[in-house]
Amino acid sequence: MSQTWTGSEPPPEAPPIGLAGGLRIAWRAPVIAVVVFGGLALLLLVRLLERPLCGMDRPVTPWITQGVCRTVLRVMGLRLRISGPVMKGPGAIVANHTSWLDIFVLNSRKNIYFVSKAEVAGWPGIGWLARATGTLFIQRDRREPRAQAQLFEERLLHGHRLLFFPEGTSTDGRRVLSFKTTLFAAFFADALKHRVQVQPVAVVYAAPPGADPRFYGWWGDMGFGPSLLQVLARGRQGHVRLAYLPPVRVDAFPNRKSLAQHLEDQIRRQHSAALADEAFETAG
Repeated sequence: MSQTWTGSEPPPEAPPIGLAGGLRIAWRAPVIAVVVFGGLALLLLVRLLERPLCGMDRPVTPWITQGVCRTVLRVMGLRLRISGPVMKGPGAIVANHTSWLDIFVLNSRKNIYFVSKAEVAGWPGIGWLARATGTLFIQRDRREPRAQAQLFEERLLHGHRLLFFPEGTSTDGRRVLSFKTTLFAAFFADALKHRVQVQPVAVVYAAPPGADPRFYGWWGDMGFGPSLLQVLARGRQGHVRLAYLPPVRVDAFPNRKSLAQHLEDQIRRQHSAALADEAFETAG
């Protein structure tokens, strides 16, 4: 796997993994594998009963996903700092995108369903996990707004909290890219516009002590495997801030562009403030 955003500077050179790092990988990797695939097996078993009884509704399996993600983060040693209001009622969530870690971080705190490009469904391993956990797969095509609106409508009206990354790519974690507005058009369908709200979330990573500030970023031609190994090899990890910002009603905005711009501004402002706080703490 690789990312499409390349940035102005190449990714930092990965430091060599020493003996201590290798030992951490040796115990963390199999434990995480057991947790992830054991959780997947349990989820599929529960879903055999949940599907015929509840249909599209998933009253049980999202809690399994949340438990698996929390456990994986604990095994890695990556700490979370959470702030902000809880969204009540039907709605969706948008966040900036830094890393493959975002999936575990965001799933660990809320029962959510990711929105992903259709080709991910065919990826070995990740595609299976995404399908099992209820990911909504869509064609990212401006010519299909009605089809996207129908998919969003069906899921949101069933109480699913959808989450997507409007930047469309992950970054080095030191910036927020301009939001792509195509998916926001789905919220303005007649059945959703006056019922749905959208909550912005700023995801901000603080690197481990002494590491490059972009340590958790995943972009350019960085591979998933090497990035995973670097994270697993770390003794003392950094942390992640999840800042949930006030949700807004869709019908408070005239169109998708104004809604997307407001959410982008909110996330960028919070992201910049969090980076400044991290710099101050590090300097102190």
